[in-house]
Amino acid sequence: MKNSTAKHLIGNGLKRSENTLAHKLSTKTSVFSIRLYVLIGVCVGLFVIALFLITFLCCFKRKSIKRRMRIKHCSGSTPMISKEILEILDEGIRLKEESKEFVDVEKAEVVVQKHHDKVMKNGSLGSLLSGGSSHESSSGGSSVDVPDLGWGRWYTYRELENATDGFSDENVIGEGGYGIVYRGVLPDSSVIAVKNLINKKGQAEKEFMVEVEAIGKVKHKNLVGLIGYCAEGAQRMLIFEYIDNGNLEQWLHSDVGPVSPLTWDIRMQIAVGTAKGLAYLHEGLEPKVVHRDVKSSNILLDKKWNPKVSDFGLAKLLGSDASYVTTRVMGTFGCVAPDYASTGMLNEASDVYSFGVLLMELISGRTPVDYARPTGEVNLVEWFRGLVASRRGEEVVDPLIQIQPAPRALKRLQLICLRCIDLDASKRPKMGQVVHMLEAEEFPYRSESRLAAQRDAISPSNSASPTAIARIALAPVETSER
Repeated sequence: MKNSTAKHLIGNGLKRSENTLAHKLSTKTSVFSIRLYVLIGVCVGLFVIALFLITFLCCFKRKSIKRRMRIKHCSGSTPMISKEILEILDEGIRLKEESKEFVDVEKAEVVVQKHHDKVMKNGSLGSLLSGGSSHESSSGGSSVDVPDLGWGRWYTYRELENATDGFSDENVIGEGGYGIVYRGVLPDSSVIAVKNLINKKGQAEKEFMVEVEAIGKVKHKNLVGLIGYCAEGAQRMLIFEYIDNGNLEQWLHSDVGPVSPLTWDIRMQIAVGTAKGLAYLHEGLEPKVVHRDVKSSNILLDKKWNPKVSDFGLAKLLGSDASYVTTRVMGTFGCVAPDYASTGMLNEASDVYSFGVLLMELISGRTPVDYARPTGEVNLVEWFRGLVASRRGEEVVDPLIQIQPAPRALKRLQLICLRCIDLDASKRPKMGQVVHMLEAEEFPYRSESRLAAQRDAISPSNSASPTAIARIALAPVETSER
């Protein structure tokens, strides 16, 4: 009897607790009058979805980081490469519209063919490119005899593969949109740089032809030397002299400590050498060569800080009878001349503008575009021009330069910069004139031109001209320090 009474009481208690729990779960909450069990279900569902999204984002970020880590940097005492400046390169559109260019690749190939027919009696560059693999020796590992092109040497694919340890990642010294550059060592212990062109819809063949025609026979101490080539099957490679001290971008924009190893004198040495290399391309060759991508990462430096202009993959040839060539706008954002960017009309004045931006980099230590800086300082050209116009030119000097330049030397360099970036392309100096101005002691403008400069500056047709601004801002120094 007692046992049955106890069971009855326990059963009643359980029923009450179940009724109470069910009642609580079915109670309407203050959140849109949703019942409690529905609200709990929604919260659990949202938690699961959030957990899934966080996991997905973490995986995506990890893959993105791995993809970025592919770019290798130079080893040794050379500092790490800073992040690349955004480039105005739309590969798909470029390939689609390549046939519309004024000087297309087919015409360039005809020029190359005619040019090398004069040098070779037993063949042509075109036939060598199409049948390059047939020239390999039976052993496939040694150099072969091919017709003399008058410059450089033919290398087999196996020779270059052995020189670079099978194109090892450890030997990558540079990487860009058109190929990967490897460090290689030949059997005679000489060091070379091998540029393996990426073959995207025939792009390797096009760049191969452009660089071969542009600098194949060019010899100048301030231009990187093309010493050989390889064309086997679809493989297209260019072999350059190896420059063992990195590039200017690395030394200017990487972490080099509280004092830059680039003193003012070294920077001027780099500026003069680069100007001489470009002057030779523009004025010492026929047809002249427009580099089209003058920037700090394309200026290589040797151990004595002598500069060598490199990377002619975007170069264009300009005959003596043509004042410009119409082409798709390509180059590096912040370095491209505004007249070329807006019209597509390219000539040597475009390189002069880019050199002016490079000279500003040397003086200031800043990149052409830096979105991490305040709004008024993002664009190097605008910031530099504004400070000079407001007579605060001493503020543009790189603070990492231990011994600051003399005021007169600084003013002279600032004026050269502003002349090079003149918005009117016809008023920009030739590179030969730039070399003379860099090496001369006198100012590019004489003091008697100050009145004319003032008229230019207030003229509606030429307001805010960089050259006019410079004439006014620097004229007092010209007279007082002469």
